[in-house]
Amino acid sequence: MIVTGAGQIGMAIARRVGYGMKVVLGDKSLEHAKAIAETMNQAGFDVVPVEMDLSSRDSICRLIAQAQTYGEITKLVNAAGVSPSQAPIEAILRVDLYGTAVLLEEVGKVIRAGGAGVTISSQSGWRMPALTPEQDELLATTPTEQLLELDMLQPENIQDTLHAYQIAKRCNEKRVMAQSVTWGERGARLNAIAPGIIVTPLAIDEFNGPRGAFYKNMFAKCPAGRPGTADEVANVAELLLGEKGAFITGSTFLMDGGATASYFYGPLKP
Repeated sequence: MIVTGAGQIGMAIARRVGYGMKVVLGDKSLEHAKAIAETMNQAGFDVVPVEMDLSSRDSICRLIAQAQTYGEITKLVNAAGVSPSQAPIEAILRVDLYGTAVLLEEVGKVIRAGGAGVTISSQSGWRMPALTPEQDELLATTPTEQLLELDMLQPENIQDTLHAYQIAKRCNEKRVMAQSVTWGERGARLNAIAPGIIVTPLAIDEFNGPRGAFYKNMFAKCPAGRPGTADEVANVAELLLGEKGAFITGSTFLMDGGATASYFYGPLKP
């Protein structure tokens, strides 16, 4: 099992479905990956920490190659990424958009029959105005090494880091749809989860960032009236990665406490 992103969501999913498996945990910070691996190993899991940069195809391929030394890859959990308050536009596009596309493509070449993957998207992409069918297809099917050359992804066409994050997450979900077809040829499945505000260190950065008041207002006025937890994301991942989700592929599951619904049809409407 490959897990990218040694954060709360990745760890929660790994704990839920990774028992009895070799878990290869990739993160840009090897020290952070080691800390998470130690916590999980002390709880009876078998986790190997690996330094991995999601913005680099070479780094992704090295992670996959190391995972393959333990056997065939049966599961992928991609929980790596950066947020609008953590990185500039170019880095968000390079990591969240391009890197995720490369990861899904490369794992799709080797995933075992019966395997499954999930990538963590975001509710944020659901609030962005609809793209044209042509733009959606470009995000879904453009060869990965040409993605960042698309006109819509040029810095002059990106308003700010939030817009970059939104379009990156929209791209993630379109790539999942297209890649699920390729994964299906190997007898494997691929889906995305689009969480709302989940309390993690990344989210706390957002709460304390320039859009903190916006996020706090969002979860206060969504139907659930609160932010979510990483374990609740793991509930959905457990379905998507397991036998009970065998007929689900190419889908994105929006789980945001109703924030998107409120944004369009409730008190969060702009």
